[in-house]
Amino acid sequence: MKKTIKVNNLDCANCAAKAEKAIGKLDGVNSASVNFLMQKITLDVDDNKVDDVLNAVKKTCKKVVPEMDIVKVI
Repeated sequence: MKKTIKVNNLDCANCAAKAEKAIGKLDGVNSASVNFLMQKITLDVDDNKVDDVLNAVKKTCKKVVPEMDIVKVI
């Protein structure tokens, strides 16, 4: 299942790469793409783990890029 997460305050490509790498390692994530120009995260997640993955993404983003804010899940 594809999910898009809008974010704010993702300031550089390096931060996006760190977040993408960390998110890609999460259980239930098939693929992750973090785009700092568009300020979004695109995920492909297992259908039965969507809520768990989204919660884990929020926690992971706060650890890796503390200034980044999750705005909404589309």
